[in-house]
Amino acid sequence: MSKMHEVQEVETEKAIVFCPLDKDTDKDFKFAEISRLCFSAGMEVVQIFSQSTDAFNRRTVMGKGKVEEIKQFLTENPCDTLVVDFGLTGSQLRNLSEDLNIKVLDRVLLIIDIFALNAKSSEGKIEVKLAQERYLLTRLSSLQGSFGRFGGKGAGMRGPGETKLELDRRKLEKDIITLQGELEKIKASRRQNRVLREKNGIKSVVLGGYTNAGKSSIFNLLTKENIYADDKLFATLDTTSRRLFLDNGYCLLTDTVGFISDLPHELVESFSATLEEVKMADLVLHVVDVSDKFYPKYIRITDEILDGLGATKNRIVVLNKCDLLTTPVKIEKNQILFSAKNKTNVEKLKSIISACLE
Repeated sequence: MSKMHEVQEVETEKAIVFCPLDKDTDKDFKFAEISRLCFSAGMEVVQIFSQSTDAFNRRTVMGKGKVEEIKQFLTENPCDTLVVDFGLTGSQLRNLSEDLNIKVLDRVLLIIDIFALNAKSSEGKIEVKLAQERYLLTRLSSLQGSFGRFGGKGAGMRGPGETKLELDRRKLEKDIITLQGELEKIKASRRQNRVLREKNGIKSVVLGGYTNAGKSSIFNLLTKENIYADDKLFATLDTTSRRLFLDNGYCLLTDTVGFISDLPHELVESFSATLEEVKMADLVLHVVDVSDKFYPKYIRITDEILDGLGATKNRIVVLNKCDLLTTPVKIEKNQILFSAKNKTNVEKLKSIISACLE
């Protein structure tokens, strides 16, 4: 059995959120997702502001009127952080921070920060550090002097080992090359292991899906393991593989990082070693929280990411948390109702896995 996961304590910060919205945006979904991200980073969302992208301002993303509205709100409701649900340039981060006199995080840095909180393995820490430094390198000239203005603590300031991020281009470029080299070694080792598995006829099954769908709980149930699982986004970051015993032998089941809409390219590039496990699997167990009203959207988002990675079309959609359903749902051909909590359809899922691997 694996050791208990050491949970990193996160001091709660008060945050306000700004969401740019276009005509096709599902506002309820957007607000719910960014609120969950903030919660997972240890922030309490006090207020969400939004504005049509028609009012887009190159200097601050939001219009001048919205800047004044938020500034007035902050005078009456002091907060620690402004989270912008959008990828900002370095100058936009700096301008907003200076105009509002508050720490500013964009969507990319917020997600990287959550990854930093949950990276426990050496591989995970390397991948997070690489994502952080790639993020900084593209915004370096505009961010000089910005870090540390608000204490250098909390969301957006964390990293593997709590190391200080140096804003020096040559150092960042050198570190990125070093980190890329370490990840290549990890990839090479995994390729070698994959060749041995294929030689021995061992099939690979990966748990994929939108973050917080219950992948780790299903992994623990099927493999009788005890890896960390929590009701937060990206609670499980590190890849874990164990044998899953079936009636006709066994396969290798892997639990890996969850997906999210608009997954930052910095993370896709930096977590290529981890995502390669998804790409090379013989079967994907696409886990979704069927009790969530947005679950059809989660399925579409995950399918798009899996297709983009070049993952196998051999997929089973595991509609997890069916014990929380209050109304019936339509079950498609490649779907199965499941409950990790109540152990519903465990043997049925194993039989389907066996059939899909033949």
